[in-house]
Amino acid sequence: MFFQFFDELRSARVPVTLKEYLALMDALDKGVIDLRVDEFYYLARTALVKDERNLDKFDRVFGHVFKGLETLEGTEVAQIPEDWLKALTEKFLTEEEKKQIEALGGWDKLMETLKQRLAEQKKRHEGGSKMIGSGGTSPFGNSGYNPEGIRIGQDKSRHGRAVKVWDKREYKNLDDSVELGTRNIKVALRRLRKWARQGAETELDLPGTIRNTANKGYLDLKLVPERHNTVKVLLFFDIGGSMDAYIKLCEELFSAAKTEFKHMEFFYFHNCLYEGVWKDNRRRHSEKTATWDVLHKFPSDYKVVFVGDATMSPYEITYPGGSVEHWNEEAGAVWLDRVAQIYPNLVWLNPVQEKHWEYTPSIGLINQIISGRMFPLTLTGLDGAMKELNR
Repeated sequence: MFFQFFDELRSARVPVTLKEYLALMDALDKGVIDLRVDEFYYLARTALVKDERNLDKFDRVFGHVFKGLETLEGTEVAQIPEDWLKALTEKFLTEEEKKQIEALGGWDKLMETLKQRLAEQKKRHEGGSKMIGSGGTSPFGNSGYNPEGIRIGQDKSRHGRAVKVWDKREYKNLDDSVELGTRNIKVALRRLRKWARQGAETELDLPGTIRNTANKGYLDLKLVPERHNTVKVLLFFDIGGSMDAYIKLCEELFSAAKTEFKHMEFFYFHNCLYEGVWKDNRRRHSEKTATWDVLHKFPSDYKVVFVGDATMSPYEITYPGGSVEHWNEEAGAVWLDRVAQIYPNLVWLNPVQEKHWEYTPSIGLINQIISGRMFPLTLTGLDGAMKELNR
């Protein structure tokens, strides 16, 4: 099994050598670890991986070769949530049935029809194709299907076809103290550095001390200010909704950024940038910061990084009132364009795999607004983004 592990690492282009493999075998023979999978994992990673860029490849090979060695003792059997049992009214249609349901005819017609339904409806409805309710094929409600409708009162998306969502949402702040599962993000962010010596002279200048001592004939200590990274970064994180699937990745990025950049500010937004952003998701309704205030406070020499999947209804970008949570007086595209005009160094990091971008119109819209400066949230994408910001 160990030789298979070594062979598959080489096949995955992890540059391990026979000497490193023998060192690992020697460590096992001498009993430097207990016979536990997690301890063997860290020992093998230390012995065989020399470059942080290969950690992900190592993890994939390790999981493949040693799959099933860990026991499941102490785990609990999952219980079926009560909400699932209550979803008996949910209707699942065949592809043929879905194609037979026609959209109402665009944003304006959809909103006009919703107003009429709100005025007409006096009680709860389940199923059906007209009124606001659960299940069925109506454009308004939840737990049903319609190719272009308004989702009301459902906890999450099922088909991804709603053009507007009305719901009360609670989001969680990103944890900036999370331990990174991989150091690749930190390594990539370090490419965005501009060193300068500022402040009090507290650091020993060894070459200067040697030179002064040689010239004067006695010890003459030379001190210089400590060197700091002077790059200033402004981060905007998309939070909630479809971004829930990428919380761990965003936390790792957030944690790495706080470590690497002394001058960093961050704000949250949802789906698209509008007239307000916030710093605490628990108080996002009561303690918002006007986007104009952010643009006036932070000068144009800041590097701006948006982090989000850019996956939403195109109406949220192009129409006033397109936001899923409030009535925005100006379209999201207007605000994104303002940021792009003020900050010449701007990128958008997208956790969605780049090969899927072409299937989501909103991704193409945002990428067009920011002049094609969207990068995938991968190691290669981060490298490209840092090069763009360094221009």
